[in-house]
Formats: sequence, structure tokens, C-alpha cells
Amino acid sequence: MLKVGLTGGIGAGKSAVARRLAQCGALIIDADVLAREVVAPGTDGLAEIVAAFGAGVLTAGGELDRPALAAKVFGDEPARRTLEKIIHPRVRARTVELTAGAPADAIVVNDVPLLVETGLAPSYHLVLVVEAGCDRRIRRLVETRGMTAEQAEARIATQAGDDDRRRAADVVLTNDGSLEELNAQVDRLHRVRLRPYEHNLRLRVSARPDRRLHIAEPDPTWPEQAGRLIARIGHALPPGVTVSHIGSTAVPGLPAKDIIDLMLAVRTLDEADALADRLAGAGFPKRPGEWVDNARGMPGETWPKRLHGGTDPGRPVNLHVRVTGSPGWRFALLMRDHLRAVPEARDCYAAAKARWAAEHQDRYTYAEAKEPWFDDEARAADDWAEATAWQPPPDARPV
Repeated sequence: MLKVGLTGGIGAGKSAVARRLAQCGALIIDADVLAREVVAPGTDGLAEIVAAFGAGVLTAGGELDRPALAAKVFGDEPARRTLEKIIHPRVRARTVELTAGAPADAIVVNDVPLLVETGLAPSYHLVLVVEAGCDRRIRRLVETRGMTAEQAEARIATQAGDDDRRRAADVVLTNDGSLEELNAQVDRLHRVRLRPYEHNLRLRVSARPDRRLHIAEPDPTWPEQAGRLIARIGHALPPGVTVSHIGSTAVPGLPAKDIIDLMLAVRTLDEADALADRLAGAGFPKRPGEWVDNARGMPGETWPKRLHGGTDPGRPVNLHVRVTGSPGWRFALLMRDHLRAVPEARDCYAAAKARWAAEHQDRYTYAEAKEPWFDDEARAADDWAEATAWQPPPDARPV
């Protein structure tokens, strides 16, 4: 099943997006609903809250008096953390239970107001953020929740900012227009990305990028996107794995195909094969066939590796799984660092890319045309490495 994390600041319209996704057939798990369920009368959650905050947080009927509890924790950081330690683990456990009971082909959407604040983003296949202008959010809270403008501003200030949520987001839906406009965005997202993503994930096949060649202008968000993918992979694998952002999208200012290249370092290919199932479950299935790296001057003409793709049709990715110390592992890190450090080498590569793109309309013939340049780059990068005493970064090796 596809697991989607849905979040957004208070008043941004997250609930409206959840309702529309439910109409599209998604299974919605609402963290706010679960937070009420786990502290209902008779639960151990409610008993623990009373033990921590006193009987004054109960109504005459024995239910949780939410305004009274809110008054105790608002502006009191230790009290808020105590409350979160009571509620959050129970909500997570209930979420796991509900998710486990979903059909195999389900799109499970976890509606989590504090997804970013609690660091849960890597646990989802995709994170969806709803945002709206602050003035519009305040107006909605005043009109629909009976808050004063000052109360609305105070609530907004306690949550993560828009920049923090965008950094965690694979998709941002802007809700500054009508409900019809928002619904149209959700419908297209479900049709074009979520449903194909679920299909690919369930069948464990990669979403293939268009064979036609397109070289994109440098995107300053490529490293941020890579960081989200790396965090997702790290969440799925045992502790000690290392994943690096490599390739052209890892070099600031360099045009590139809009495909994120990542590299997982392993000690042996048997270890790589043992991780394949977990990677597939996280959305990075192994691509069939035999894959090798050009040894580029090191012993042997080629060196075997494993190659995984991504199941998300909205974010093409290549995950190269290479043995630490192998020619491909070393060259990927060396070339990246050389092009980052030497602008002339980066600009030379950019100019060559423009020439090859003018001559080739197909990604595969374009890749073949680059091979002689890579041989030259390997020699130039080796000279630079010797002159600068470059060594592969320690964080590129498995722990």
C-alpha cells in the first residue's frame, strides 16, 4: 500500500484535502480523531493525563476537558512535552494497527497536523503539504472556529513555519482560491501521481522516465529533494547504512536530466541483495538485469553493482548500490567533489552537455556519447585528487 503523510498549518485547508482524497477512494487516518480516541473515558491514556495534570482536566461527566488541558499546556513547554509523550505513542500505535488492516492496494493517507514537528516525514512514501497565506488562514479560523484574530495568530505561531513544511514536502498544494480549485488540484494529484505510485509500489516496478532527452536548468531544490529520499531510505534500512547524493543534480549550477542519482554503499553485493526487499517496500525496487560500472583505469574493465529505481512517477530516481572502494563508488564521489570544487571543470561539462543534447534526442544515445568525456574527467579528477589529497568522504562509507 502507498502511505501518504498529509499536513499543513492550522487553517490551511488540510481537512478539505483529506475529504477530497477520501472521495477519490483513499483511506484517511486522522491523527486528531485518534488523539481523542486514545484519551476517551476508561482508557489508560486518560488516566495518565489525570495523573500528570490533575483531576481539574476532567469534566463533570469524566471526559477530558480539552479547554482546561489546553490552558495548562499552552505556553508551557515542559507541560506540552509531557502531554505529547502520553498521546503521540498511542496515536502511532493505533495508526499502525489501522494501516495494517488496510487492503493491499490502498492509498493510506495519514492526516497529521504535527507531522513536521514530530519528525515523521521519512516514514511515508510521500508527504503532502497544504498551505495558504497567513491572512487567509486567520480569516478562516475566525469565521469557522470562533477564534479571535489574536488567538488565531498565537496558534499559528506555535506550529512549524511554511519554510519548514516545504522542506519536508514532496507535494505542496496551495489553497488560496476556491474549494473547486483545491479539489481540482487534489483530483489531478490522485490521478497522475498517487494512483500510479501505488500501482508501481505494489508491483515493485520502477516508474520509468521518458526516454526522450531533456536537460533541465539547475534546480536549487535538487539537494533538498535528494535529502528527503535519503531520509526515506535510511528509515527503511538498518542503522549504519550510508546514502550519498551523486551525479549532476548534486553539483550546484550544473544543468542535468531531472533525475536524482543516489548511491548506497555496501560492503558486499550479497549485502546489497539482502537489502533489496526493504528498499522495494520503501519505493525503490531493484531493476532487472546485470549492471556494471566502467572501472576507468582501476583493475578490471567493469565492476558489478545493483541498480534500483523509484516507484514515484513524480520524482525519477536512480539508486546505485555499490561496494565501498569499488571503481564506481570512488569515481561517483570523486567526480561530484571535483566538479563542485573546480568551476572550470563544471562549466566544461555543462558546455559538453549542451553539445550532446543538440546531437541526441534519446537519453540512452546521449549517455553513450558521454563516455569518452568521462574517461577524460576520470584522469582530470585523479590529478585533482592527488594535488589536493582528496579522500572519499567518511560519511559515504557504511558504518
